[in-house]
Amino acid sequence: MSETTTVCVVGAGQMGNGIAQLAATAGYQVRLVDVTAEALERGRAAIENSLARLARKGTLSTEQIEEIWSRLTLVADLEEGAAPAGIVIEAVPEIAGLKHEVFGRVAAVTAPQTLLGTNTSQTSITALAAPLGERAGCFVGIHFFNPPVMMRLVELIRGLQTADETLARARAFAESLGKEVVVCQKDSPGFLTSRVSAILRLECVRMLEEGLGTAEDIDKAMRLGFNHPMGPLELGDFNGLDTFYHVLTALEKAHGDRFKATPMVHNMIAAGWLGRKTGRGFYDYSEAT
Repeated sequence: MSETTTVCVVGAGQMGNGIAQLAATAGYQVRLVDVTAEALERGRAAIENSLARLARKGTLSTEQIEEIWSRLTLVADLEEGAAPAGIVIEAVPEIAGLKHEVFGRVAAVTAPQTLLGTNTSQTSITALAAPLGERAGCFVGIHFFNPPVMMRLVELIRGLQTADETLARARAFAESLGKEVVVCQKDSPGFLTSRVSAILRLECVRMLEEGLGTAEDIDKAMRLGFNHPMGPLELGDFNGLDTFYHVLTALEKAHGDRFKATPMVHNMIAAGWLGRKTGRGFYDYSEAT
């Protein structure tokens, strides 16, 4: 896939700004879109901090960082950001109606062959593509992992109408970002990775709830015994317990009681202990905030 292709990333949050940084680093012209100046500023600051960390590690030079910024434009208007793009990746919250609205507007201003990708970790690709008519063949799941800049994997998900060419283009794009690719061939809730990740984290929650070990020791066991870069509970705090609960609810509906949230999960949500963003989750971050 040509690096002259313009990439539009919709949503400047934790995932979107990371995807935009990746694409700009790989040489693409990138337009990062969000609905408010404040959201765009937060996205810009996150990219700036990420690039600074890479510079401190010696991974990027000052000149390379300047080149990345020269390829990255922040845009507050969706149609303006999407219109010239050959690839559009949506990274907005996991609300089907919102995603439908985004892609309806995107489809109205982009070329028929534009690759339409959603960064969803669980929502049906077929359902998201349903309102797009003939454009559904160009629609595919492109699931990055958090944080996108550091994680090596991209999971592609084929919807019922996803064309072979679309899947091939999405693979080429992900690989051009330096990522390894796996493909979920059937549009099943949770795909490959979210389904496994959710059941693993839920079992860790059950062990914590039963008093078998502390959060620290459970996470340490997973890091050192199974080579996980971050323990499941720590990762749950990083992503947010509300996000985890949303995933569990969808997976329970699709796959049964083995994904049912435990009393601890319900109680933590009721208490507002959602992880790093609230200062308390499976761990206490109050001294760090």
